[in-house]
Amino acid sequence: MKQGVRFLYLIGGGLAVMLGVIGIFLPLLPTVPFLILAAFCFARSHPAFEQRLLDHPHFGEAIRTWRARGAISRKAKRAASFAFAISLALALWLTPMPWPLVSAAAILATASWIWARPEI
Repeated sequence: MKQGVRFLYLIGGGLAVMLGVIGIFLPLLPTVPFLILAAFCFARSHPAFEQRLLDHPHFGEAIRTWRARGAISRKAKRAASFAFAISLALALWLTPMPWPLVSAAAILATASWIWARPEI
């Protein structure tokens, strides 16, 4: 792979890790999907960083399970659904129509996809 492309994957992985870390503190921003993306990017740019993510005591299992089976834990599905409900409630409260309908459509599509994934 060309150095420029590897560098872009490295930058993408770093940004994904930063967003994942922010998601630890902001309940509406997911953590694990960003770390899965970071592992994907690091696999193509910096294998040692990828291995650190895979070996992480808290998040490593979710990343490995996603890679092996595309599975999401029931706990994560419930957490995502709760975050979606909060987001939709905020959209309904803070934005004029029809914008909450756009949010509702995106939430419905994403939640349907999440709940269709296999469970751990």
